[in-house]
Amino acid sequence: MELFHPRQDIPFMRHALWFNAVSLLTFVAAVLFLALRGLNLSIEFTGGTLVEVRASEAVALEAVRDVLAQAGLREAQVQNFGSARDLLIRLPHLGDGESAQAGERVKALLSQVPGANFEVRRVEFVGPQVGKELATNGLMALAFVVFGIVTYLAMRFEWRFAVSAIIANLHDVVIILGAFAAFQWEFSLSVLAAVLAVLGYSVNETVVIFDRVREVFKQRRGKMDTPAVLDHAITATMSRTIITHASTLAMVVTILLFGGETLHYFALALTIGIVFGIYSSIFVSAALVMWFGVTREDLVKPAKKKEEAVV
Repeated sequence: MELFHPRQDIPFMRHALWFNAVSLLTFVAAVLFLALRGLNLSIEFTGGTLVEVRASEAVALEAVRDVLAQAGLREAQVQNFGSARDLLIRLPHLGDGESAQAGERVKALLSQVPGANFEVRRVEFVGPQVGKELATNGLMALAFVVFGIVTYLAMRFEWRFAVSAIIANLHDVVIILGAFAAFQWEFSLSVLAAVLAVLGYSVNETVVIFDRVREVFKQRRGKMDTPAVLDHAITATMSRTIITHASTLAMVVTILLFGGETLHYFALALTIGIVFGIYSSIFVSAALVMWFGVTREDLVKPAKKKEEAVV
């Protein structure tokens, strides 16, 4: 199925330099946000106590923060959870004894907030050692995924294709992390799962384009240079790209809008990754293949001539 089939190849590579300049600026901005602001890690990584409460009516977050600060909990984080009546209160690690009584302590403190009654609905505790192990395991998972992708692409294509693809995929990951750092969205285990999913999703689109590049090199037998081959490969797969990514994006945006607070940041990370995954497959990975100087001879090995029989 094809939505459209252009009569001429779209000259993507002609504008690759400009698009990569934009990509580089976005990448640098993401790195700066990560370095200056850092990620807003959830208690799954930092350790601490999470208390979910429901108020009898909407309350001001500042009033809740002031009450907690006066009790010595200045590092407590307070935010709405789904509605103006539902609150999530994140407390730093208080010690095993105090963490066990966190729900009762928070409820007692919130009784000082005027105009509302509070009900404690959920209390979760994560020790600092568990959070450290989760962070370490998450980084190891990311490293294993990157290594697996590089190995697979190097075996299937050629090492410069593998390097181009992994740079493009890490470009997507860093931009996701940079967005979460810039807006201080909570980075949880579900967001980490979305980042790993984006890595696999993005490399799939890159592999489709690279397969088409190799096929065109075999068919045209040197009649087209590398930029022309890349333009043709991207144009030929564009209909598939639009259908695939539009379908996936429609599902993810639906989760983002109607999936509730629990899935909100998971779907948000996927949305950012899918949008930038389309961009990086064309203007990052394909452009890097061109600048690395890949030619037909790198993919299509010349056939060995049979030695003539000696008379």
